[in-house]
This record gives sequence, C-alpha cells and structure tokens, in this order.
Amino acid sequence: MYVIKNGTLYTMEDCGVRKADLRICDGKITEIGPGLSTEGAEVIDAEGKCVLPGFVDAHSHIGGLAGEREEDLNEITNPLTPELDAYYGIDPDSKSFACAIRQGITTSCIAPGSANVVCGWVMAYKSAGKNRLMKDPVAMKGAMGINPKGCYAKKNMAPMTRMAIANIMRSYLRDVAEYMEKKEAAGEDEKKRPPFNLGLEHGIPVLKREIPLKVHSYMHDMMTVLEIAREFDIDITLDHAQGASDFYEELQDPHVKGVIFGPTCEPLFPGEGGKLDPQCCKGLDDRGVPVAVMTDGPVTVVNMLLYEMGEAVRWGMDPVRALAMVTTNAAKIIGVEDRVGSLAVGKDADITIWDKLPSSSVDAVLERVLIDGEIVYTNGKGECLDEV
Repeated sequence: MYVIKNGTLYTMEDCGVRKADLRICDGKITEIGPGLSTEGAEVIDAEGKCVLPGFVDAHSHIGGLAGEREEDLNEITNPLTPELDAYYGIDPDSKSFACAIRQGITTSCIAPGSANVVCGWVMAYKSAGKNRLMKDPVAMKGAMGINPKGCYAKKNMAPMTRMAIANIMRSYLRDVAEYMEKKEAAGEDEKKRPPFNLGLEHGIPVLKREIPLKVHSYMHDMMTVLEIAREFDIDITLDHAQGASDFYEELQDPHVKGVIFGPTCEPLFPGEGGKLDPQCCKGLDDRGVPVAVMTDGPVTVVNMLLYEMGEAVRWGMDPVRALAMVTTNAAKIIGVEDRVGSLAVGKDADITIWDKLPSSSVDAVLERVLIDGEIVYTNGKGECLDEV
C-alpha cells in the first residue's frame, strides 16, 4: 500500500486540479483527499510535484514492429485481413515497453497494419504488470490512401487506387452484414447457419457499434471514411488525421468517436499528407470533438506524446485540455475509461509524478511511474522495467 502525499493532483475528473493525498491498495486508487492517514503505508512525498494519470497512447505498434522481429504487426499479403488480432503479434518482453514507461506511457492502444484496407483487431495493453492485456478488441483497424496503395500497387493488384480502397472496405462491411443476417435467420438451427468465418466474425462488433473502425486516414480520405460510417451506421476513429482543420463541421458527426492526431514529425506524403495542422487539436476540442494524440511508435521518437501536447499548447490549447489528449480523451476513444485515464477512486493505480506539468513545461522531468499500484520507474535511481 502507498500513500502519495501533498501532491498537486491533475485528476482529469470533475474535481479538476487539487492539492491532496492519494491512497493505493491492491493495484487500485482507494481514497483521495487531504490529510490521509499513512498508517501501514509506504509514503511517496509529492510536495511541489504534479501527480497525473498514466499516459494513454491511442495509436501504437510497439512490441511488434521494432528490433529484429520486424513486421509482426503488419501482414502485407492481402488487403483484407480482418481475422487477425494484434494480441498475437507482439513481444511482451520488447524493450519498447520500457521506453514507453520512461515517457509516462502506461497504456498503449496497439494496432495491426496499416498496409491493408482492413487490418484486424486492435487491443489495449499495459506497459508492465502481471495482467497487461486490458481489452481485446478495442477497435478494428483499417487504412486508406498511400499505405494500401503503396503496398499493393507495386504488386499490380488491387487496391492501386482510392476507388478500390473504398470499394474493398464497403464490400467487407456488406459481407459482415449479410453474414449477421444469415446467422440471425438460422437461430439455433446449426444446419442453416453460414460456415464459420473468423474475418466476418471480427466485423460483427463493428456493425453492432460495440467497437469502432479505427482508420488510418489523411485529408479528404477522412470524408470517405465518414461517408462509409454513415452508410453502415458504425462508429469510427480517424487516425493521423492531418488536414482535419478543413473539416471541423463534418467531424462533429456523431459517428466520429474521436480524432487521433499525429505524429507531427512523420514525412509528408505527396498529396494526402501535404497539410500539417497541429492547430486542429484545439479546433476540434473547442467544437466538442474528442481528440487525442499518438506516438505511432516505434515509427517515431518515443517521447512523441510530449511533443504533440506541447505543439497543441503552442497553438493556443489550454495545457490541461492538452493533457486530456493523452489521458481522459485517449482512454475514452479506445474504450478503457472505466479503468484508466483519470485519477479517481476505483480506477487502476496507473500514475505518473512529474516535477512540472509536462504539457506546458519543456523541461518537465518524469520522476516516478506506477502501474497497477507498483513502482516501475524511478528517475535517477536505476529502477526501470528493463533492469528489474
């Protein structure tokens, strides 16, 4: 049991920012308030420190695309691979997770792809702990534009064009709808049921709006995805979303569960990636559109979330609202807000302690990270995931 004493808590809840203590027991936050008893607990002195929820990276590929085992999350053999599941493509011992912890990332939304139009299931996974798989699936991954085109055009096969990408995505969703209708019509009669198809089974939660279609998309491709979402009445998230500032009105559509912007350092693809607009984070947030940012790790530098928050603040976003893009907003968009993303009684004790607020201070230092109530990183004391 720990008691974090006298910290400035950025709860990311209605109670906002407050000076208080926080009690941790059995991996959960059990009490928040001033002057908590420390009897039987180990005290963490947070006087003058910022106590934040652990960061949630809303779009990542860590553990599967790094090191010697490259491409374990990117099956570039068929533009339609909905039957796949990111769970089977990662190495839990990858040092990428230790790197994530050193940037305050305690939960990552790990996706397959983005070579294929439909890539497979996405999961939420913790950077450390005994029970690291949080939720599977949290989304179905899809991709538009240059990634599928770039992978399959050189093989002289579809999709070579945006026309084919839109058609493949629509055809898949129609097939799922037909499969669902046949299963429902058959009822309990096994003989009338359609042959089991894992790829179509994976699409059922999308059509039931239990999980969103999480789509790699830029600029006008976002409007194609939104059109498909309206046609099939499904939830979507728009990932990368460069050029979102051109579509503020359209992106307020209720089918858009969230926009996950970034990373701002990636190469600008001709045509579709030619507009880099980090100001859209504030613009979307001002209009009530849930917005988060991503690392896209390990494609980019490991501290990309800090850069993305800082860039949003530079463009006028309030630092606490910017912090929401890697805490509450990110957790809600990927569907794990019941466990992480804020400091509240009953939530997982995934907590970071900083000497300054990282969304507004470029020299902020991460001093400690806890996951499920266990210390997994202490700055300057050699306590780090890949060393213990």
